[in-house]
Amino acid sequence: MPQFQYVVRMKTGKKQTGKITAISQREAYEKLREREMRVLEVKEMPETLLNKEITFINPLKLKDFVVYLRQFATLLQAGVTVVDATRILANQTESKVLRCALESIEDELKAGRALSEAYSIHKRLFSRMFISMVRAGETTGQLDEALESMANYYEKQLRTRQKIQSAMAYPITVGIIAIAVVIFLLVQVVPTFVEMFKENNIELPWLTKMVISASGWMQKEWWIFFLIDVFVYLNFLLIIRKKGSKYYWDYAILRMPLIGKLLQKSVIARMARTLSSLVSSAVPILQALTIVEDVVDNEVVAREIRKSRTALQNGNPLSDPLKKHWVFPPLVSSMIAIGEQTGSLDQMLAKVADFYEAEVEIAADRFKSLIEPVMVVFLSAAIGTIVLAIMIPLFKLYNTIQ
Repeated sequence: MPQFQYVVRMKTGKKQTGKITAISQREAYEKLREREMRVLEVKEMPETLLNKEITFINPLKLKDFVVYLRQFATLLQAGVTVVDATRILANQTESKVLRCALESIEDELKAGRALSEAYSIHKRLFSRMFISMVRAGETTGQLDEALESMANYYEKQLRTRQKIQSAMAYPITVGIIAIAVVIFLLVQVVPTFVEMFKENNIELPWLTKMVISASGWMQKEWWIFFLIDVFVYLNFLLIIRKKGSKYYWDYAILRMPLIGKLLQKSVIARMARTLSSLVSSAVPILQALTIVEDVVDNEVVAREIRKSRTALQNGNPLSDPLKKHWVFPPLVSSMIAIGEQTGSLDQMLAKVADFYEAEVEIAADRFKSLIEPVMVVFLSAAIGTIVLAIMIPLFKLYNTIQ
């Protein structure tokens, strides 16, 4: 949530400055008024490392947003005014974040602002693409159709995202379980055998010595393990927030076996679906390409889209730069080229999106079927190594007793 810097005059007549968190400038103003302060100035603070809100996902759930768009379009088609529809949906939505935003939007609409302008106040909730589509719908007088189109778009995005999340859930879950079990064995189980080995003066093999050393380190220096995790996490945040380093991160991910192909198809599907929706809604092509750069959330693809926009500005076909890069299969550049030549770019892009959304589903199922045995082997190897390290000296001890 954004922060605002304010200047107020207290009841004593003294000026006071400070910071306040609110969804919009209007809400920040109202909060200060409720404290019985005379507001002199309220302005949004620029984002810095100190006040920047670190989030990977939009606080508004995509599922709630799709439901809202469907209901909003239905109300408008039934003849309900934009203001009344916004009030009705604000009262009935289950999302607290969306409710607060809609209440603020209702106030903006009553003050005479256009719906797209009211949405633009809440840029952390409503994407640049969505605002542009709403503005185009207002201009053409087809706002209900624009909202319906957006509902279809986000619904497909949600289905694709759920497929990828489902594919990734298994390896992540097994990985967490494996780490938890290994830590438990090293901290709780291995130490109980160490004293036994010392008392019986058993010569330990290298594998057992290594596991015992790891156990001792885990018990005494566990905080280093925690610091390493924090260090890796913070560096990851820095990498993905800088375009230069994010490019190499995205490049490496796309080149990874199995998961790389899945994510590549997902990004292409998102790019094609977004550009198709924008072009079909009469958003200017150069503006649409600028929006798509942000939406794809992949710097490798974003750079090529940037090159395509430059090529278009210079009078060259949009598809030319895409043909030269490995991230775009020939099908994509060929379909875009046909769309440019026939004047049906939005339709061609929609077909590309349909194809790759179907490919994502197939690739996700294939990924799950391939990764399951790999993760089982990984889990078995991790736990089996520790068990074997303990069992070898126990067998020696048993043979000595016999």
